[in-house]
Amino acid sequence: MKRYNIYITVLGLAMAALTFTACSDEWDDHYKGSATDINASSVSLWNAILQDPNLSNFARVATACGYDKALASSQVFTVFAPTNDHFSTAEADAWIQTYQAQKGRVDDDENTTIKEFLQNHITLYNHSVSTQTNDSIILMNGKRAKINTSSINGSPFLTTNKRYSNGVLFTVGTPVEFFPNVFEYVRKNSELDSLASFLYNDKFYRRDFKPEESVPGGIEDGKTIYLDSVFEQQNDLFKYNAINAYLNREDSTYWMVAPTNNVWRNLIEEYEPYFVYDTNVLDRDSMMYTNPRLAIVKGTVFSRTNNKDAAIRDSLLSTNAVRNGTLRRATYGADSLHYYQYNKPYEPNGVFTGTQNVACSNGIMMVANDWKIDKKETFFQQIIVEAEGRNAIKEIEKVKNSKNELEETATAYLRNVTNDNAFYGKVSSDYFVEFEASKNVNPGVTFNITNVLSNIGYDIYVVTAPALANDSNASEAQRLPTVLSFTINYNDADGVQKTSNLLQNYETQPDIVDAILVAEDFKFPTATWGLEETEPKVTLTMKCNVRAAQLRSGTHMRTMRVDCILLKPHVNNPLN
Repeated sequence: MKRYNIYITVLGLAMAALTFTACSDEWDDHYKGSATDINASSVSLWNAILQDPNLSNFARVATACGYDKALASSQVFTVFAPTNDHFSTAEADAWIQTYQAQKGRVDDDENTTIKEFLQNHITLYNHSVSTQTNDSIILMNGKRAKINTSSINGSPFLTTNKRYSNGVLFTVGTPVEFFPNVFEYVRKNSELDSLASFLYNDKFYRRDFKPEESVPGGIEDGKTIYLDSVFEQQNDLFKYNAINAYLNREDSTYWMVAPTNNVWRNLIEEYEPYFVYDTNVLDRDSMMYTNPRLAIVKGTVFSRTNNKDAAIRDSLLSTNAVRNGTLRRATYGADSLHYYQYNKPYEPNGVFTGTQNVACSNGIMMVANDWKIDKKETFFQQIIVEAEGRNAIKEIEKVKNSKNELEETATAYLRNVTNDNAFYGKVSSDYFVEFEASKNVNPGVTFNITNVLSNIGYDIYVVTAPALANDSNASEAQRLPTVLSFTINYNDADGVQKTSNLLQNYETQPDIVDAILVAEDFKFPTATWGLEETEPKVTLTMKCNVRAAQLRSGTHMRTMRVDCILLKPHVNNPLN
């Protein structure tokens, strides 16, 4: 027996199909009631179709694709067959030619003829209609179809409820129209070939066979042959850390702004230099392929669940947006930073401007030949390293003592800014770290920095806190300035560690939160974006440079108070 495949994206367990059909009071009709019991015990659906000359074109397509075996089996189906008056010989030939052209090149469940025609006219189990019917059913390709007394998805019934030994037969006046979902539409529009190539790449996309949900049809040559083989689409790009949207699910509603091939090429040319990894990075080539493309796609999908009509014209949340203000503050350093969230999407230069909109079964595809999504609103983000954050401190500089043992040059103390302090809300997260010199030498501390992009400008700030932020009664001696110098370490393209001197001998300003610009428009030659680093390649070292004479005269101190490190995307005015 020829293997018969059933394509299901969100159907899952076959019983899930029953859940969607239980909406009306006519549920019992699906199994026992009003379907016409003509030859119900002896004639199969397939024989009934063969015996009706007005269904010969439909029968030819079903035979060519091997569905004659299935429709003659003990598996129960409901078939909505278009008649020859409305489905011509030429149309049947075209579907057969498409099937044969794809046979052997794609799996049966992804063959266009099976998926978009045959499975679009067949559903599992008995279904019938009555004067009360207003239901939805799941077709074999996973599509939802609205069914009422007189039509299915708008295709009018010519005959209804003819029951046979393995199911129910309807005839319809026009073929049931196939509506691709957003994920499927990407492959149907030649202008989106580049996007389709990425989304359907074997690195991310696969189909998992579900034997426990499939129906075996017997044993042939020692192998189980399945009458219906259930596959589930899996795509790693749909997960939380990527697009965060399951574009193939028929029970969700998404809008997606999709770049045409021309836009895609231009963006790839611009974005690829931002994702250059050094030669020591594991899976370097894969990351240099994936990340520029993911940078294009992230922030282009919008769930209608989170974007209601009343709010969408003012502010649009992509599936990658951080909606909670507190979480935004923790992630980006300020709750005012709205990455992957766009204001006024319908206004000139809004992200929806000039798109060609196509209705899909689970939303709208917005084809864009003029790209309005700015990288500074998506992946080119401010990086914040909270001094008190986990793994923020790489090391405190050490020196040898009289016993030739290494000792840290400073002791780190976590300081909190309480809500009764004048600096409350002015220090990031209301915590900072105080590094108090523990030896008679200038202390130094090195911080880890992660997720930098290559060849893209950053303005680098080190933010210091005043003694008063922790102690409103801090003495004058505790509030003295210090002198700081800064260096930064990173890998070159060959994985060799390099050091660049940044701002040197900067005297801090007492009694203020001081955002020190230590480097302007600094470009890293290699990226660490997306790397899971136990030992980050990028580090920033700050060292106290107070002279002994300054210490003796009581004009300076060797205590450093660090709030955070900020890497801000460079703009013409770096303070904005």
